[in-house]
Amino acid sequence: MPKNALNPEKKKEFITRTLPIATDLDPQRFLPLMKRCAGIFNAHVDWALANHTYNKNRAHADLYNHLCQANPDIPTGLVQTTRDEALESVKSRKFKGIPRKKMIGSLRLDKRLITLRGEQVSVSCLGKRAKTILTVPEPFRDVFCNWRFVGATLVYKRHERRLWLNLIFKTEKPALQPEQQTQGIDLGLHHLAVTSDGDRHSNAEVRAVQRRYLHTRRTLQAKGTRSAKRRLRAMSGREQRFSRNVTHSVTKKLAAQENVTTFVLEDLSGIRNQRRGRKMNKCLSSWPFYQFKQFLGYKAEALGKRVVFVDARYTSQKCNRCKHIYKGNRHKSHFQCVRCGFSAHADVNAATNIRDTHLLSAAP
Repeated sequence: MPKNALNPEKKKEFITRTLPIATDLDPQRFLPLMKRCAGIFNAHVDWALANHTYNKNRAHADLYNHLCQANPDIPTGLVQTTRDEALESVKSRKFKGIPRKKMIGSLRLDKRLITLRGEQVSVSCLGKRAKTILTVPEPFRDVFCNWRFVGATLVYKRHERRLWLNLIFKTEKPALQPEQQTQGIDLGLHHLAVTSDGDRHSNAEVRAVQRRYLHTRRTLQAKGTRSAKRRLRAMSGREQRFSRNVTHSVTKKLAAQENVTTFVLEDLSGIRNQRRGRKMNKCLSSWPFYQFKQFLGYKAEALGKRVVFVDARYTSQKCNRCKHIYKGNRHKSHFQCVRCGFSAHADVNAATNIRDTHLLSAAP
């Protein structure tokens, strides 16, 4: 009998989503617990490095009873989830470096430690369980109501002095849709995304916000007063949140296209490792191409669509009509082939080349 015959769910593929939701749980009940769990985390890390292993069964045999006796008021399930988190951190680093947990960090909660009934949540803590009613934002409603809840992470945000729950849901991965249209997408600094169909999604608003925040940060840092530092703390994260929102909006619109089932992007891994000058390197450092790939990938996956990648070389220099490659074909946003005279928007030409490269490689 096959190993998975007794558990048919192992044959299925699932997709997960994490919903960050603010709570009104009392931080004073959870901060001491977080500090003590940080000690348990670090104890497992020290054990793993001393024994040169991240085997959970061995760690359980060596440390579990001792830690439970030393911390009788901590839920035993939390000792186990902290152990798993610590050993997974060591494994991910392959014993290179020593992972340490901050004294006020996060708690990994499985279904023994957190219960969700409707919008009421109950969380294990020191003493009695803490209960509260969640306020679920409207964009999260579909996942919250229809997907299966599997666990959570409790996080304390210092600047808000508030506890957040990152609720984890999963559902069965939908079957891939039959192949229809294939769309190439060119990512850039001035246009966040340009499709082979000619749609352009400008990045001007994001770049303007980045320049404004950069000027404000420099001014406040030069000032150096207490009120300036307070203003810098208040600004923290706003630029990133704005950029993420724009990327979410664009990728959601692209993924929702009815007849497009395959999206083709350039493989841009390693692009930031090349030296291109101080100004260009700074622009590349704030270019969210990886974030765009991640967002479009999970949105397309939930709809049964595909995201594939092709080699990025010469896509901006090649003429889509005669396939002539020449660096002088492109001047800023204008593309004109010196051989056949074909003229187009440079990013649309590049997106079409990206699409055609995939179609040629996929052809039988």
